[in-house]
Amino acid sequence: MGATINLTLIGKSGCHLCDEARLTVNAVVGSFRTEHSAGVARHIQVNLVEHDILVDEDLWKKYSEEVPVLLINGKVHNYWRIDPVRLRGALDEFV
Repeated sequence: MGATINLTLIGKSGCHLCDEARLTVNAVVGSFRTEHSAGVARHIQVNLVEHDILVDEDLWKKYSEEVPVLLINGKVHNYWRIDPVRLRGALDEFV
């Protein structure tokens, strides 16, 4: 039986912290997928969606002072700077 991890990265264009967050999240997710492509965790699906607060008024009202924000399954995991070790630990909890 598989599990799905939904990651949502909320940021804005022109934001250097958002660019760094995107690189960090993609690197951690890539590593996680590579390490768990076989074995018991091979059925874990990781989905990553990005949203720009400059085109979504509700997200702007909620997160304008915190971007980038990373949600895991709808719950805030981190904001401003994404810690790769902490993110990897959170993903590993699904294994």
